[in-house]
Amino acid sequence: MKEFFQKLLKIDRRWIFLITGVAIVIPFFFFIGLPIKATREVRALYDAVEALKPGDVVFYAPEYDPATIPEVQPMAHAFLRQVFRKNVRVVATGLFQLGVALAEQDLTLMAKEMGKKYGEDYVFLGYKPYPEQVILNMGEDFRKSFPTDYYGNDVNALPMMRGLKNYSDTKMIVSMTAVSGADYWIRSAHGRYNIPLALGVTAVMATDYYTYYQSGQLFALMGGLKGAAEYEQMVGIKGKAAKATLRMDIQSFAHLAIIILVILGNLAYFATREKK
Repeated sequence: MKEFFQKLLKIDRRWIFLITGVAIVIPFFFFIGLPIKATREVRALYDAVEALKPGDVVFYAPEYDPATIPEVQPMAHAFLRQVFRKNVRVVATGLFQLGVALAEQDLTLMAKEMGKKYGEDYVFLGYKPYPEQVILNMGEDFRKSFPTDYYGNDVNALPMMRGLKNYSDTKMIVSMTAVSGADYWIRSAHGRYNIPLALGVTAVMATDYYTYYQSGQLFALMGGLKGAAEYEQMVGIKGKAAKATLRMDIQSFAHLAIIILVILGNLAYFATREKK
């Protein structure tokens, strides 16, 4: 046994890289879907959407770029699937310049998947500079910042926008964000107009926004890949469409492989250590 541990301590590090690589690759070919317990702050958004009635309107603000797709896009897709499944209508903006195209693509993709029609079930207002001023203006009237939508249509000509003036005509604001623009929504949308606000943020941002959740300024908060995977499982997204769940499997297997290697390394060290 001692000889085995001595060999283990001298193993070529490339074998360690190979073992870790295999652990990462396995979930790609064998989807496992490890169970993930939903936390209270994530469940709050799911329950709020489930409580909505067909025809209700939510305001949706996706603000992330290609670099943060792995964490934030699964949240966005799960949220849009849930609201469209509930026949809830969506009015959206894209106030982060680098993420406008992504916002439009996500809306179009999910609407097509769920059989929703533009102008009746959802509207994408698009981008305007100076986001905090835009957010304040929309609190008075969406048309003040967006007389036309992303595609150049007159907002008043869209059936969904008839009778829809500002945030008070929506049930909540939900922003999937990877930028500091989240502060604008807290300060100028919830703070000024007292509209229920939920955020989906990257893992590195989550610790900053738990304070707002605990104070009640946010009614729900999704943080990073784990938050996205929790939401996916509640919405019932399965298989390859559950991208966050798949990535959590990959992360979990990689962590497990590293833990096992660390334990073996420590066992080998103590088993071969010379007594003084």
